[in-house]
Amino acid sequence: MDRRAPGESQRTLHAACTMRDVLYDYNNVTAQTVRDEVAAAVARAEELVARSVASVNATSFEETLAPLDLAAAEMVIGYGRSAFLAHVHTDSAVRDAAQVAEERISKWNVGLPFRPEVYRAVRAFADSPAAAELTGERRRLLDRLLRDFRRAGNELAPDARSELEQLQNRLVELQVAFARNINEDHGGIEVDRAGLDGLPESFIERLEPGTEPGTFKVGTKGPEYTPFMAQARRRDLREKLLRRSWNKAAAVNRPLLEEALAVRRRMAALFGVSTWAHHAMEVKMAGNPERVRAFYDDIVPPLEAAAVRDVAALQAMAAKDRITDPIQHWDWTYYDNNQALQQHGINQEEVSEYLPLPSVMAGLFELTGKVLGLEYREINAKDAWHPSVSLYEIRDRASGELLAHFYADLFPRDGKFYHAAAFPLTVGHRRPDGSYQTPVSAIVANLTPPSADRPSLLKHGPGSEIETLFHEFGHILHMSLTRAEFARFSGAETEWDFVEAPSQIMEHWTWQPSVLASFARHYRTSEPIPSELVTKLIAGRYLNVGLRGARQVSFGAADLALHATSEPVDVERAARETAAVMHLPYPDGTFQLASFGHLMGSYDAGYYGYLWAEVIGDDMWGRFADEGIDSSTVGAAYRRAVLEPNGTRDGDDLVADFLGRPASVHNYLKMRGLG
Repeated sequence: MDRRAPGESQRTLHAACTMRDVLYDYNNVTAQTVRDEVAAAVARAEELVARSVASVNATSFEETLAPLDLAAAEMVIGYGRSAFLAHVHTDSAVRDAAQVAEERISKWNVGLPFRPEVYRAVRAFADSPAAAELTGERRRLLDRLLRDFRRAGNELAPDARSELEQLQNRLVELQVAFARNINEDHGGIEVDRAGLDGLPESFIERLEPGTEPGTFKVGTKGPEYTPFMAQARRRDLREKLLRRSWNKAAAVNRPLLEEALAVRRRMAALFGVSTWAHHAMEVKMAGNPERVRAFYDDIVPPLEAAAVRDVAALQAMAAKDRITDPIQHWDWTYYDNNQALQQHGINQEEVSEYLPLPSVMAGLFELTGKVLGLEYREINAKDAWHPSVSLYEIRDRASGELLAHFYADLFPRDGKFYHAAAFPLTVGHRRPDGSYQTPVSAIVANLTPPSADRPSLLKHGPGSEIETLFHEFGHILHMSLTRAEFARFSGAETEWDFVEAPSQIMEHWTWQPSVLASFARHYRTSEPIPSELVTKLIAGRYLNVGLRGARQVSFGAADLALHATSEPVDVERAARETAAVMHLPYPDGTFQLASFGHLMGSYDAGYYGYLWAEVIGDDMWGRFADEGIDSSTVGAAYRRAVLEPNGTRDGDDLVADFLGRPASVHNYLKMRGLG
């Protein structure tokens, strides 16, 4: 094979990774640039892989393993310049090209461990004396690569390995199509003015007109769906919108889901494990479905008992409206909102007037800046993909060092990602010349947009817009503050069931009176939010917590039911049976799993991780609660123990390092009055 001197190899690696701190010009993106960028990323990555393969007889970490990690970093850059645009760009041609790019990148990433020449190079190094001397992050990288190759079937017979690769490629195709179908479903219902009874004018004025004169379109995305379900007085219209939402992409996505489940079962069988859940959880913090079931055994009984009480209380409220049948899924959010108003005097529209987005962002920056030792600066976003996008840099407060950049794309528009997420566009890692690659990420959300006479005003409450903003910013911090040497462990690359913990902990700050007092100002008068209003908010924080927790359990249980079995699953029955934990009648004629994007978006056999991570986040928050919610001392410990190591250590070890003990459900239950 072609062999190169170490110096020449290092120069090549450096050339492939220079100029990566220059922010990309998204303003001039076209479908062709998307195609060009993904092709260039693959070419750069292939060159690096070739360097690794060429060193098959070498015993140098830098010659064999380092190029593979740099190739992974190049593919993230390629993703940020191509596939990412499928989620945010306004031009459908660009989105279409980006979806093709996403599939190409996914297949390249998935396919790398299947390549026998790459496996031979890594195996040869792993068997060398040099590999035996590796420690720390370098040893972890080798171990993880060897695990990747094993999970790619390199220890299987050739026929089985070939089948596995075909199945994996088909799974990528199914995942891309499933997500595209959800994103492109713009359905909703059309209502007349009377059908909007209960909704404020600020909501109505943002609605698009319907097809008939005097009508309005209410969509299934959060900024329209959530307020309508919480405030619309017409029960029949709430039912109609919920059914439309629960049947989003149902016709096209149900067969894709069923095929994906069959593909996963076959893949598990090839590896000789009993279920896909056992295979998938090998790389997660839980390790196996048995540990997840034990976790549910601890937490579900008190949640379900509370859910029964919650439903009974809401049913009593519904009886006052002469509803004699059991309350339904389209009722509980409405009566939950009314209950908050009646019992705690919480008017969400009034609260939102004190939460204009600019003030909330300033408060978020001030808080995390103090706690974590950071400074934020908004910079010119002229090269962003949309005029509404903002761009920021994050610096270390003590040294002034530039740590990261992030974009904020916060308002809904046609064709945009339908929920909220944080995307890595460039991951932090050590370059061959010793310098550190500055991470770049993007927070993408669908918050209430500004109108002609008011800014974006955020809702507050469980699962609200302000919680969502703080939650997703937790991912941005996780991506931005990493000091991992290798891309493999950067960009929030922890175990998938731990990755939400640094976001779950962020939500707690939105409920602290001192934090709200620091930034909540009326958008017209600049008056601070009244303390009595904050008191009411906090009193209602865990209202119907059993029902909310049971809803989260239902999603995780559905995921487990689909993946923790070796036999074909009746997907509709699984959805119905796992939803029973909420103690609400299941809406006949709906198939919500068709729009449950997590099932096909890397959370397969992993959705339990949201509640799992919430419990960990609550447990870590307990240290802030005990020692100071804005303590820079605790914040520094949290940054060092959790955010900076990122995936360089197991989640169990990160938690133990910060808390001095393993994670427990105690704080989660205690905070909610459940134990």
